[in-house]
Amino acid sequence: MTSTADVSTATAGAGAGPLWLARVRLGAGGPLARVRVADGRITGIWAEEDAGRQLASGEPVFDLAGRTVLPGLWDAHVHLGEWAAARTRLDVSGLDSARAVAEAVRERAQEALDDGVLTGFGFRDGLWPDAPHKDVLDAVVPHVPVALVSQDLHTAWLNSACLALIGRVGHPSGLLREHECLEALAALPEAPVETVDRRIEEACRAAAARGVTGIIDFQYGDTVTEWARRSAAGPLPVRVDAAVYPSYLDAAIERGLRTGSPVDEGAGVVRVGPLKLFTDGSLNTRTALCRDPYPGLGDTPEAHGIQETGTEELVALMRRAAAHGIEPAVHAIGDHANTVALDAFEAVRCRGRIEHAQLLSAADLPRFAALGVTAGVQPRHATDDRDIADRHWAGRTDRAFAYGDLLAAGARLEFGSDAPVSPLDPWLGIASAVGRTGDERPAWHPEQRVPLAAALAASARGRRLVRVGDPADLVVTDVDPREADLTTLRAMPVFATMLGGRWTHGPA
Repeated sequence: MTSTADVSTATAGAGAGPLWLARVRLGAGGPLARVRVADGRITGIWAEEDAGRQLASGEPVFDLAGRTVLPGLWDAHVHLGEWAAARTRLDVSGLDSARAVAEAVRERAQEALDDGVLTGFGFRDGLWPDAPHKDVLDAVVPHVPVALVSQDLHTAWLNSACLALIGRVGHPSGLLREHECLEALAALPEAPVETVDRRIEEACRAAAARGVTGIIDFQYGDTVTEWARRSAAGPLPVRVDAAVYPSYLDAAIERGLRTGSPVDEGAGVVRVGPLKLFTDGSLNTRTALCRDPYPGLGDTPEAHGIQETGTEELVALMRRAAAHGIEPAVHAIGDHANTVALDAFEAVRCRGRIEHAQLLSAADLPRFAALGVTAGVQPRHATDDRDIADRHWAGRTDRAFAYGDLLAAGARLEFGSDAPVSPLDPWLGIASAVGRTGDERPAWHPEQRVPLAAALAASARGRRLVRVGDPADLVVTDVDPREADLTTLRAMPVFATMLGGRWTHGPA
């Protein structure tokens, strides 16, 4: 507990008026406390029995009846536009073959379609007995354009009508991967801006209902400008760090944008995020860049995956961005890709992040801490991809999703979902990190478990405690996470969420 003397050290910030949170627990089994919030910050914390004499006349009090208060949660890797759209699309994530997906498409084709295109999301063909092909879709829906996006966002599966719509008549398979996938999806008809913004608003409010107070948005496009516009339209339910992509880097530099600088005219909710760069593809598409070849593909260069950005170009982009205060966030999934990314950080000597870090060489584990590189990881991927990893990374999974080893090596972890790759729900990631299983099976590589306290901190950008002077970004849970089993942790009941002293979920 802090004393009244601590109040004088609190810094003021923008936010709602004074509010007292009464009868809260700031730790497992700890005594009841009372928290004062003012001007968007925590200005005092007292033991409940000592708070009465500190209560100013007329300041509202909200009784939380012994619920647990934790630092607000962040999702450190989201593609929010894709996630918002995926919430409206045909969900094919649980289907186990190309034919099963085609049947689901046939049923959905009877309904009205947005923009005349039947869109679906979530297929995972890495373990399928049959191959996705345009002919499979043409057989059930020959005339309606169909566009299906894989769970990892690295593959698009289109029928002939959709290929014709985007000018790809004659494509041999309708299965487009990596850059070809991104180009195809960008060519599809776009929803009106009003529709996109409405969906994003709904997705943000759903995230706030799960305790989320901030995200790093890696949606492709002029993300900084888009979020500044949304913030100008009204208060946002979450803080946003908006990523910059290489095609927008020169414009960002000309505007004087720097990672961490606010871009929403004083509100301080939208900030410039990192520069997103790619070294490789993904596990499910077998394009993650690995030292060993994928099984059954021989030992050709292609059998090891792909390098999306050449090493010299990667270093040059990182160096240019860092010189102007924009920190890199480098996508790296395979072990070779992670070495390439870490080598680039060593050459440039700048702060930044590696996104995913799914397969690591033992020699690279200590380099994260030594170079000051944050590992932006998605624990739900470990439980979702365990079977695919067992097949395609056979004999190497002891160093796959190696969060325990990263922690032991001193690395800073920040958890995300990669939504829509997995749902934008931090509790699912926390439970996956703690339990290393997402179903009834035993833990997968339990030696890589993360202690609950570390998992909560990694989901809150390192914040472990509710402290005087911190922003009043808080989550209130009905159950103390430290007393919850895995099932309860995944479905954690969130009573309320506060952002800068205003409720974004729960009490009005």
